[in-house]
Amino acid sequence: MYIALLKRIFNKLYFKLLFIFSLLKQFMKIGIIGKPNIGKSSFFKAATMTDIEIQNYPFTTIKPNIGVAYVRAECPAENFFKVKCNPQHGFCIDGQRFVPFELVDVAGLVPGAAEGKGLGNLFLDDLSNVDALIHIIDISGSTNMQGEIIEVGKNDPVEDVKFIEKELDDWYFNIFMRGKTKIERQLRLMATDTPVEKFIAEHFSGLNVREKQVIDAITKSNLKGKLITLWSDDEYKTFTKNLRLISKPMVFAANKIDIKSSESNFNRLVSTFPQYSFIPTCALAEIQLRFAEKQKIIKYVPGDNDFQILEPNKLTDQQKQGIEKIRTIMQKVNGTGVQQTLNFAVFNLLKYKIIFPGGVNKLEDSKGNVMPDAFLMPPNATTLDFAYKLHTDFGDNFIGAIDVKKKQKIGRETVLNNGDVIEILSSK
Repeated sequence: MYIALLKRIFNKLYFKLLFIFSLLKQFMKIGIIGKPNIGKSSFFKAATMTDIEIQNYPFTTIKPNIGVAYVRAECPAENFFKVKCNPQHGFCIDGQRFVPFELVDVAGLVPGAAEGKGLGNLFLDDLSNVDALIHIIDISGSTNMQGEIIEVGKNDPVEDVKFIEKELDDWYFNIFMRGKTKIERQLRLMATDTPVEKFIAEHFSGLNVREKQVIDAITKSNLKGKLITLWSDDEYKTFTKNLRLISKPMVFAANKIDIKSSESNFNRLVSTFPQYSFIPTCALAEIQLRFAEKQKIIKYVPGDNDFQILEPNKLTDQQKQGIEKIRTIMQKVNGTGVQQTLNFAVFNLLKYKIIFPGGVNKLEDSKGNVMPDAFLMPPNATTLDFAYKLHTDFGDNFIGAIDVKKKQKIGRETVLNNGDVIEILSSK
């Protein structure tokens, strides 16, 4: 009797500690994946403007590139309060606020990566801590499965989607099967009322898998209430695939959309995989625009579908032709696709929200900076969560909060909306 009670107490404390440690994860990470030599590094450079090596041969990227990318949203300072903001992190252009997050470009993936081929083990390890994935595809079909340059249109992008899907599914399946015996043993040793999802989440904790995601995957796999010892091999595979889709959601950037044959390939991808989202992308065009904007030759806001030439005299006739070609591509596919992909990953896949700290009577910080901060918060974040995000003391001594736009007091359990400006009321 006492042993069973102690087991039950230990079980509750153990998983409470797991929950607390999960709250320590502060920053959202998004990973860039794909075959070698299909534009992953170009997309990373376009998104972060970080100087990295870009070459036309496989495995240019061996160690992961880690940089800061930005999600774009309307800034309430200019669009609501009609004042100019002073971002402490990120930047603001014409009322568009760019809020930073971490972007990781990992080594290219080849068939058999889940079994260790190519740089497979390194690739998968680098993906463990990301929250979502951006799969870069050479939509022109000019690279083969090993990432080697071939004639345009000779590779089928549909097969690229299929093989990456298989490698990720095999990755999750292999991890699960390595721990299945341990999970079954834990279920026998711990209290009988311990849900299996707790142990599965613990086993996948290195991949940032949460218990809620395990529950959703079990439900989606029609395995709710069925003992794990009775699952078939096919049910294991179905479960791990669903867990992968839920815990590592993915958007596809169809890169090289400017090359001949890309448009027909893009339309075929969309019709073949209606369950996924594909965004037409030209990463090299974004790089060229960002450099021209940096040199003040053009005025360009990342994510726009057009730009303004400020210094036409600084451009040669050839450069003018090139930049007008970029404009044609942008207007056809509604931008270069880079910012659109980043926004989709943050807002649509992860459903994160941008929350701004501020006050009803004062939008400035102690240094006079107007709305200098903006925070990316998970979908169900409450005012109390936001208080803790700002400072532990604000959370521990929370009294209430004010929706600054509406000038209304809100409680600790109020779920915040994207673009909210919140004043935290604290006794300390």
